[in-house]
This record gives sequence, structure tokens and C-alpha cells, in this order.
Amino acid sequence: MLRVFRRSVCNMLVSYFRREIMEHENAWELVEGMFLQKFLRAFKIDCVFDVGANLGEYALRLRNLGFRDLIISFEPNPDVLAALTELSNKDEKWIVIPTALDATIHEVEFNIMKRSAFSSFHEPDHSGTTRFSRLNVVNRKIKLTTQTLKAVFPSLQSTFSFSRPFLKVDTQGHDTEVIKGAGELMRAFVGLQSELSFFPLYKEAPLAAEAIEIYRREGFRLSALLPNTGGHFPDLYEVDCIMYNTRFKRSPSYRPAPLDTGRVRRPTISRYL
Repeated sequence: MLRVFRRSVCNMLVSYFRREIMEHENAWELVEGMFLQKFLRAFKIDCVFDVGANLGEYALRLRNLGFRDLIISFEPNPDVLAALTELSNKDEKWIVIPTALDATIHEVEFNIMKRSAFSSFHEPDHSGTTRFSRLNVVNRKIKLTTQTLKAVFPSLQSTFSFSRPFLKVDTQGHDTEVIKGAGELMRAFVGLQSELSFFPLYKEAPLAAEAIEIYRREGFRLSALLPNTGGHFPDLYEVDCIMYNTRFKRSPSYRPAPLDTGRVRRPTISRYL
């Protein structure tokens, strides 16, 4: 009788919490967080390149997941840099580089959108859906000079001595160009996380299948497809893919080390530009 009662209580609790999670509009964050935490531990990631940092949402999520190693954020939007830098200044192992990464180093126009998270090299494309038409609109354009991963990676690695970096790219239609800009150094990244679109949201931006094929040719294999937004049911506009470099092996027994109390030297930003 007691066993039946316990089973009944357990089933009620499971049913309740499952419903609470599924009905929560940010439930996707739980799924992404659990998988990302597992990946970072299993592959002994010791540095994350956060390309397209916006207001630092991704870096803060990493810290909440227990990641205590170096984060290098790249963000070109002057409207968010002050807030982003203020956050990073409170964290000894988080640096911000105010530049945009691309396939080549050149001068180009960058679109500052009404909502900063949508800012991009690309013009908005509302032909597939009008859901984002109020926020994904160009407020103004700025001119900037891009950098490439190939250009900035060697000095960063020399300064911080990381050996198993992870690349997160969220550049609103430009992720594949950032990865092309790494050249042969792309093989140095243990894993990558990139946003994949199933609808055209930006002009001249690749859709999901094309992007995955580009990453596959770079030697990366798909590990997970994860939702990255809530509130668009029943449509699926985007997901994040997490991929691993087949040149590296995972270590299931890995546990992240506690934060080193020694202060990491914060080099001047100009060193990497």
C-alpha cells in the first residue's frame, strides 16, 4: 500500500513539474543550459569566444551554468558597449573587444536595428514572416572596419594560453562568414554554437541546411539542435546548433575547476585590433 502511495505521489509531482516547465515561455533556456553545461564539461572547454555578445546575455548564462574560465566577447554595436563593458569589468575572466568579425578585414556598413539584438551586417528580410517587422528594422547605419578570427586568435591565445576554446556565434545572418574568416585556425576550436534560420530573416543570409554543410566541411559534427527562443508557437523560426570538432575527444569525467583567485591581466583592447 505504501509503495502504491509513493508511486502515486511521484507521478503527481512529475506531471506537475513537467507541465510547469512546458508552459513556461523560457523553458528553452533550461534545455539549452543543461546541454551546454554537459558539453563544456565533457570537452574540457577553457575559453569561450562570444561573437555577437549584445548585452552579455550569453556570458552571464555561462557563469550561471558554472563556467569559470575565460570569456572573450566581441560586439561592434556602440549602443550596447557601455553596458556590456560595465558588466565585464566586474568579472576578472571576461574581456570585451569592441569589433565585428567577418570573412575578411574591410570597411563596411553595419545596421543598428530598433532592437539591438537584431543588429546585423545584413538588411532585414520580412518575406518569410512579418513577426519581427516592428523590431528588426534599421534605425541607422554606421561604418566600421571588421577583423577576422584568423587575425585576432594568435595574440589572444598567446596572452591567455587557452588550449580548448569554444566558439559561439550569434551575428544575425552572418555566422558562416565569421567562421570563414578563421581559415585553417577553425580547427583549433573544440566546438561551436551557431544560430540556424528556417525562414529568411536577413537578406543574403544562408538558411539552416547550407550553414550546417559549411560547418561540416570544416570538420564539425552535429551534437544538438536546441530551441533558442520562446513564444513563437506553432512556428519554428530558428534553433541553435551545437557541434563538436572531430579532431578532439571528450572527457566524460571532467569537472570544471573553481575560479582562480589570481587576477587575470586585462590587456588593452587595441592590442587585438
